[in-house]
Amino acid sequence: MPELPEVETMVRGIRPFVEGRTVKAVLRCRCSCKPISIRPRLELLAKRLVGRRIESVRRLGKRVVLGVSDGSAVVIEPRMTGLMLLSDPPDRLHLRIEWKFAGRAKYNSIWFWDRRGLGTVRLFAPGELERTLPANVLGPDALLMDAETWRERCRKTSQPIKVLLLDQRKVAGIGNLYASEILHVAKIHPAKAAGRLKADEIRRLSEATREVLEEAIRDEGSTLGDATYRTALNRNGRYQNKHRVYGRGDETCPTCSEAPIRRFVQAQRSTFFCPVCQHR
Repeated sequence: MPELPEVETMVRGIRPFVEGRTVKAVLRCRCSCKPISIRPRLELLAKRLVGRRIESVRRLGKRVVLGVSDGSAVVIEPRMTGLMLLSDPPDRLHLRIEWKFAGRAKYNSIWFWDRRGLGTVRLFAPGELERTLPANVLGPDALLMDAETWRERCRKTSQPIKVLLLDQRKVAGIGNLYASEILHVAKIHPAKAAGRLKADEIRRLSEATREVLEEAIRDEGSTLGDATYRTALNRNGRYQNKHRVYGRGDETCPTCSEAPIRRFVQAQRSTFFCPVCQHR
């Protein structure tokens, strides 16, 4: 599932070829698979976008946001298997929408590709996005949080810290993969109650979050065994080669070389940790 590093890589990949461009057409790709959610319907979405300029391309949590010249915003939520692509999709069967741009450049279209059909595309009227996703719905961006913000997010809750990391209302952008990696680097047991973290653990959590996410962005995200995630140019990410614990159950911990990595289930998701590096 695309998380903050993967979505940030999508944004950085398409931004140079989208910002400042005028939308020429918005087309539904021929796809016989489960349709994705598009609001409003595609014909009306196209009518509102054609002839307008894309002023900005940014990330909001795990979402790609295209800022439009009339103040509206197109929000693409990749969810499990969605990708924003400039060329060479993994296959053409799961292409969903194409945005065509006026003028000539190296790339004149972007596509939304989604194998499982869980992604969404939604057009927000001017000011509507801010009203729909206020701070109590979407937490602060994980990449921008300092130790004090982490302390405020964690205090007075008995939630396990791993579960809190997955709660987008508390922290925006982190998913299951990077939560396990962050907690390993921070040397915090994933089942420890967030409200019981000491000041030094909060500091380590803040530093580890930035370290892991920034390194993953430099490596253009993680492409796992199913090869679902691809960059905007349909290339593999590289951070999967640096995973310390995620997906490495029963392997010897590469950090301490003393214990096998363990796996257990939290909030219906697999958690990986080292019992030596992350003792309770």
